[in-house]
Formats: sequence, structure tokens, C-alpha cells
Amino acid sequence: VQLQASGGGLMQPGGSLRLSCAPSGSIFSINEMGWYRQAPGKQRELVARIFSGGSTNYADSVKGRFTISRDNAKNTVYLQMNSLKPEDTAVYYCHAYSRFTNYWGQGTLVTVSS
Repeated sequence: VQLQASGGGLMQPGGSLRLSCAPSGSIFSINEMGWYRQAPGKQRELVARIFSGGSTNYADSVKGRFTISRDNAKNTVYLQMNSLKPEDTAVYYCHAYSRFTNYWGQGTLVTVSS
């Protein structure tokens, strides 16, 4: 089973993008889903995550601009990104954790540039 992410692309500063991610098959009892990102020359970092009960965590750099949500019935996670900044440019990776197993998506590139 793999996670399939979509929604990346090129956007001007101040614009919005929405990322989506869903598994290619069945994953049961997903505890946590989220998004990480990796900019060129930097380590992968947590952007946002959401737990099965609905609680969320955000990186300080995206608080107030990004919103993570989840459709539990579809095991789909979304990342609404508003007020994008050039420093948000990175490859965004979807992640899920279930039954002691980490699942990762292939990454989707988000470029914020004028």
C-alpha cells in the first residue's frame, strides 16, 4: 500500500494550494496522518499532522496559514495552504501511521515564486 499525493504546483506568493493524499489500498486503524516537507539542502520537517480523534499539530512556521483536515471514511488527508510564501517551497510528503507501520507518499513539489 502506498500513499498517493496530489495538488502541488507553482503558485505566486500570497496564493493558495490544496494538497490531498489517500492510500492506494486499505490501511486499517490509522492513528495519525500528516504532511512533511523537505526543501533543497534541508532536512525533512513536520508541517502538520492530525490524529484519529481530530487533534492537530502544526509547525510554528505555518500556523494560521495552513489547515490540515481528514476524511476518516476515505482515509484521506488534506492540507489547505493559504498565504503561501517563497520559503514554503519544498517537496511535500504525505505520511500515515498505523499499527507500528509508517507509510509515505512519493512527494509532491510545491513552488512558491513570482
